[in-house]
Amino acid sequence: MSSHDALLSPVNVGGLQLNNRVVMAPMTRNQSPDNTPTDGNVEYYRKRAAGGVGLIVTEGTCVDHIAASGYPGVPYIHGEERLAGWKRVVDAVHQEGGKIAPQLWHVGGMRKRGVLPEGDVDGYAPSGMNVPGKVNRHTMTTADIDDVIAAFAKGARDSQAVGFDAIEIHGAHGYLLDQFLWEGTNQRDDTYGGSMTGRGQFVAELVAACRAEVGKDFPIILRWSQWKQQDYTARLAHTEEALSGFLEPLVDAGVDLFHCSQRRFWEPEFEGSDLNLAGWVKKLTGLPTITVGSVSLDADFIPDPGEVGFSAAKPASLDRLIAMLERGDFDLVAVGRALIANPDWVKVVERGDLNHLAAFEKPMLMTLD
Repeated sequence: MSSHDALLSPVNVGGLQLNNRVVMAPMTRNQSPDNTPTDGNVEYYRKRAAGGVGLIVTEGTCVDHIAASGYPGVPYIHGEERLAGWKRVVDAVHQEGGKIAPQLWHVGGMRKRGVLPEGDVDGYAPSGMNVPGKVNRHTMTTADIDDVIAAFAKGARDSQAVGFDAIEIHGAHGYLLDQFLWEGTNQRDDTYGGSMTGRGQFVAELVAACRAEVGKDFPIILRWSQWKQQDYTARLAHTEEALSGFLEPLVDAGVDLFHCSQRRFWEPEFEGSDLNLAGWVKKLTGLPTITVGSVSLDADFIPDPGEVGFSAAKPASLDRLIAMLERGDFDLVAVGRALIANPDWVKVVERGDLNHLAAFEKPMLMTLD
């Protein structure tokens, strides 16, 4: 077995039959005018499928809720024209032999009033906070919660109808679902707040609603993180026991595969073990996991203070990643910026030609090459 066979061999995981274990990580690109996938978006994803990626997870695509979007030029997963655009993306990826899942997204309190096309609409948050201790957003009512859950369920149903192979629910990085999970931004005193179980109820109900729409055999991926863009040091679970309690209701709700977001995949999650976050989630749930975090690069994606956009980074060794994969710590590996710089990343790795991988540079974010 070559040094990369564990990464590049076909696999059946989480209900998905994939050509290899490489996942294209979701990355916001702000390149969809009128919130609709264009020819450029179609070609962007097609090239990565042609380059050998086993599973593509799209950039965040906003569900059908008035406050779901918080950034210009992001695609939506509702409306006839937008869904038709996604159908073209799906067909192009399938024609290249790849699989694809949309990332269903609601930014929650990270929305600022004025972002178009919704304009004069505040961000929605469980306790009106986009950062702990500062109430400056709309505090969600139970009716609002029901509306958002329905919007995700609709997005799941429409994604399946368009031909996607799975869905990924965005529950990470300080956006709406994560704002419910995080005690810092969830100070509710009803059933959706308080304990970790209470704070997780919104996400569990949302997953269950999506499951009810797509049936038992359609894969549902949940992306989640300990860290938040509001606080890189934040943690939802400080111990293995707390993590197990957090995960159990989500498994029961219907998650098939956990996408465990770290800034650096090689960092252990808890003292006394070298397992990373994906490793612990797999150990505790028995479900397959995706690891992610600066794979194939020498610097994590957080920019330096005062800068905007993903950090530049040079190619790095895959030896540690392969060793962790071969040990069974996780099942799939998500690659982000390295796939922006190298649409054929998988084929380059397959040739053992890593010295010819291009570095990721910030200007690459301005195009869909």
